[in-house]
Amino acid sequence: MASAETAGTERGPLPTNGAPRKPRILLAASGSVAAIKFANLCHCFSEWAEVKAVATKASLHFIDRASLPRDVVLYTDEDEWSSWSKIGDSVLHIELRRWADIMIIAPLSANTLGKIAGGLCDNLLTCIVRAWDYTKPLFVAPAMNTFMWNNPFTERHLMTVDELGISLIPPVSKRLACGDYGNGAMAEPSHIYSTVRLFYESRVQAGSSNF
Repeated sequence: MASAETAGTERGPLPTNGAPRKPRILLAASGSVAAIKFANLCHCFSEWAEVKAVATKASLHFIDRASLPRDVVLYTDEDEWSSWSKIGDSVLHIELRRWADIMIIAPLSANTLGKIAGGLCDNLLTCIVRAWDYTKPLFVAPAMNTFMWNNPFTERHLMTVDELGISLIPPVSKRLACGDYGNGAMAEPSHIYSTVRLFYESRVQAGSSNF
């Protein structure tokens, strides 16, 4: 099992050669069929950044753990309190929130979108979001059936998370897992990666103090 201690590395000084450290990227998957692409997403980012990963119980049905990069630790709900035994011990969702420069939830299911919009925090992923520092970027890449994407609740929830400062990487139209054709498929991992990397590098060039 992963432990909170491995997640709680504080931001250290620059390497002795003066080069900036790699960005710290927290990737998270919720329960959508698009989670079959989560290992691919982790590989995209791990070549550029330090990566830690979080998966909900539902998403684990679709994630092939053996395909994840060897240096990426995958945290699940079972890890949340596994290393905590007394007051003063580290808590995983807080340590991951402190560690990360950027969080990306891909795929973001309709259920997890609703939870975030309502402020619910009943698993590791949503606890991290509830504790998130919104001066740091948080991206979401939704994935759901077209009927769910077009549902009025989805529009309301997207407006709520937009007000929080969460950045949307929109879904695309294609043949969905159920066989229907329509909007709601998660953006490709390569597009998610390029979007986040471009954002990060533009902020660094602009001299952002958050990185």
